[in-house]
Amino acid sequence: MTIAFIQARMGSIRLPNKVMKTVNGKPLIEYLLLRVAKAKLIDKVVVASSVNSNNDPLVSFVNSLGFETYRGSEQDVLSRFYEAAKFHKATTVLRITADCPLVDPNLIDSLIEEYFNSGTDYATNTLPPTYPDGLDIEVFSFQSLERAYQEAVAPNEREHVTPYIRYSGQFKIHNTVNKIDYSDRRWTVDEVDDFEVVSNIFQHFHPDIYFDWENIIKIENLRPEMFQKNKHIKRNEGAEITDEEKLQKRDSKTKDI
Repeated sequence: MTIAFIQARMGSIRLPNKVMKTVNGKPLIEYLLLRVAKAKLIDKVVVASSVNSNNDPLVSFVNSLGFETYRGSEQDVLSRFYEAAKFHKATTVLRITADCPLVDPNLIDSLIEEYFNSGTDYATNTLPPTYPDGLDIEVFSFQSLERAYQEAVAPNEREHVTPYIRYSGQFKIHNTVNKIDYSDRRWTVDEVDDFEVVSNIFQHFHPDIYFDWENIIKIENLRPEMFQKNKHIKRNEGAEITDEEKLQKRDSKTKDI
């Protein structure tokens, strides 16, 4: 069974409650769930959140949309994913983070196909990235997830789920590459400026929520002013550091002001 697990929580360090921030009356998590559910090669979509009570509104909302949830550790997200995948009897795991509401279901299906055809343990479109930041997708076997759960010990390996699979050298890795490198485009939501850009995108296509990523590229080329606000932010600035390190970084910036 191929299951898409959406990693989501309310306690983001840089932009708290971002998954429930609304555009045109819909929270970002709703856009993401509806878009991911359009993928034809996924059997189920599950939101993997944490047991912290501040996630109660998120979980209730996701359930009200008809999607399943699983709650595990706040910090040890690797254990959360392993337990969720084991509970739902996943044989193939798709990982998407909730800060990527523009993930394209066509890209999901394409990567799943490549994963199975390549015979690898893990497939992604980020090693190195050639797609816009915010279209990040990972597909891997339950066996690989279980091994990472059993062997990974570094804090960043436990908090970010896949670094052990990606960098330990113990797994067969496949990366899909786009013909044109768009990795400098930023469509993820980590900070306030990101939210403004993503809001611009959804508002432009409203009421359609199923537009594909290539149409966003066309709009960015035609109306670059819509995408300027977050150009100063580096890609994956906080992708593989722990929450504690993010807090230290945020506090050091505050002291400099």
